[in-house]
Amino acid sequence: MKDCKDSDSELVSLYQKGNAKAFEMLFNRHQSRLYTAICFIVKDRDEAEDILQDVFIRVVNTIRDGKYKEEGKFVHWIGRMAHNLAIDRYRQNQSHPKILLQDDKTILDTLRFSEESAEAKQTTMDTHSHLRELIRTLPEEQRRVLIMRLYLKMSFQEIASRTGVSINTALGRMRYALIHLKKKMKTYDSSVYKKQQCEKVPRDQHRGRFA
Repeated sequence: MKDCKDSDSELVSLYQKGNAKAFEMLFNRHQSRLYTAICFIVKDRDEAEDILQDVFIRVVNTIRDGKYKEEGKFVHWIGRMAHNLAIDRYRQNQSHPKILLQDDKTILDTLRFSEESAEAKQTTMDTHSHLRELIRTLPEEQRRVLIMRLYLKMSFQEIASRTGVSINTALGRMRYALIHLKKKMKTYDSSVYKKQQCEKVPRDQHRGRFA
């Protein structure tokens, strides 16, 4: 392999033949540009990173399944994929309250409620505790990547090196860990949101009736 002098097409071909290093080179070559473009669309750095992970997982699956066709430049193909996923996520965020889990940072760092009441603070503490319990239930490989990425702030390249797997495998494990957490938290977050709305409605109606 000629290192960075290889074209995208050559790297794809090498990866199809089982050369994992070729994928790492593709990842390093395009991740920064794609990340910046996605950020401009979704306007959220953590969410952009989540989408970027999804993009490269799809790239891996498409190439591995033999479905990738060299009909144009690789950079254009992956760019369209990133754009479409970012637009889809942006539209979803416009349609649903962002009190639900949307990205890895909100999962582990905070739940953003509009009021900093004692009840809201207690709810946040309860949710953090619940999340810690859920993280413990993840498969060992997924839990390890999640902790290394979100708590130790390691890059996926570092995680891949430490765990002895390829970058795309590390990306996949992280992605599946987040999917599992989001599924398990969906009912919990929905109940929290409904509870807060129910608590706000009587106060609003009361002010309207006696204003």
